[in-house]
Amino acid sequence: MLTLYYMTYFIAIILGFIEGATEFIPVSSSGHLIIFRQILGTNNFGGLAFDAILQLSATLALLVYFGGDIWALFQTAKDYVAKYVFKRKVDLEQHTNRTLLLAIVFGTIPAIIFGLLFENWMETIFRNVELVGLTLILGSILFWFAERVAKENRGISLSRGIVVGFFQCLALIPGMSRSGATISGGLIMGFTKDEAVRFSFLLSLPILLGAGLKKVFDVRHELFSTSFGLPLLLGCITAFITGLIAINFLIRYLKNHNLNVFIWYRVILAVVLFLVF
Repeated sequence: MLTLYYMTYFIAIILGFIEGATEFIPVSSSGHLIIFRQILGTNNFGGLAFDAILQLSATLALLVYFGGDIWALFQTAKDYVAKYVFKRKVDLEQHTNRTLLLAIVFGTIPAIIFGLLFENWMETIFRNVELVGLTLILGSILFWFAERVAKENRGISLSRGIVVGFFQCLALIPGMSRSGATISGGLIMGFTKDEAVRFSFLLSLPILLGAGLKKVFDVRHELFSTSFGLPLLLGCITAFITGLIAINFLIRYLKNHNLNVFIWYRVILAVVLFLVF
């Protein structure tokens, strides 16, 4: 009985670590959660409420890490509302992040539409290890292609931001990776690597926050009736801390490296999945 008690804490910490580490690194958090739940035999551990809270905890790490950027974007958005809604005289030229804000706002729309239409279907169809293995390889092909065509530094624009927003729709498929898809989309559109990574994280924030809150609302009754209070807290803390480390790692790593290490990791993991499962 005591062993089972401690196993609950251990599994919660492991799942929190996996969520935080893989949410922002281009290896797919949903795919890894499916794989590790299968390995650990914990497919029903904590239910949907547990996963939803872990995802929100990882998203909080993104809010903290990019707090300065988010505050600056909020100030710009506030002035847009003041000028175009309340018809006040506001000098929008003072905001150097106008294009970034518009690219994020309009780039978020495709994922909202696709998410509302196809999220449940995608999660049901692709929620098995074999298909995760397939999408891991397909994602690797996308990363490889993006690295090969990333030649021009055309910068962030509204139209290119919207195109990257369509790449974000691929994140609905477990195994694809949100950051991997949007970084690849940014590189294909001619962003510098720094721009692609930064835009990827900022673009993901509204979707991660909105989807996380929606999931928590959908399972609110399950959440309040759960007996995983302390394990859930430990999982959340682990997801938050690991998420901060993962964000910092990816930004620093991609300054001087390409996506090859993630491509090979995904391919090797997919081969292992095909052989084992």
